[in-house]
Amino acid sequence: MQDHPGRDDRVSADRAAIEQVIGRPMSAEWPTDALPAGTRVRVVKDTDWDGPWMQEFEGVIDDLGAPEPVRHHLALPGELNYWVRFDEPQRDCAGDGPYRTAQIWDRYLCPTRP
Repeated sequence: MQDHPGRDDRVSADRAAIEQVIGRPMSAEWPTDALPAGTRVRVVKDTDWDGPWMQEFEGVIDDLGAPEPVRHHLALPGELNYWVRFDEPQRDCAGDGPYRTAQIWDRYLCPTRP
């Protein structure tokens, strides 16, 4: 998904940094039922609490790493965690950031038209 010069270098550096933190290689195997890389999405707020982001915003499913199952006690069965590249840097509900990319649970993603 080459969209501008230097992207491959950024993706390689980001992937290496993330793999260092998580202590394992990121998955490259894309689940067959997952949203494809390049899908435009709107990141939405949860209806039950004021998060996980300060506001709703748009981005794109990134090919930085394949979607993986959410490993959290509040996850829905089969829920996936996607890498999303934001159109504009964003702050999370705690005010941390700004972030340009993050893993987002699929319950907070609404595909949009280009």
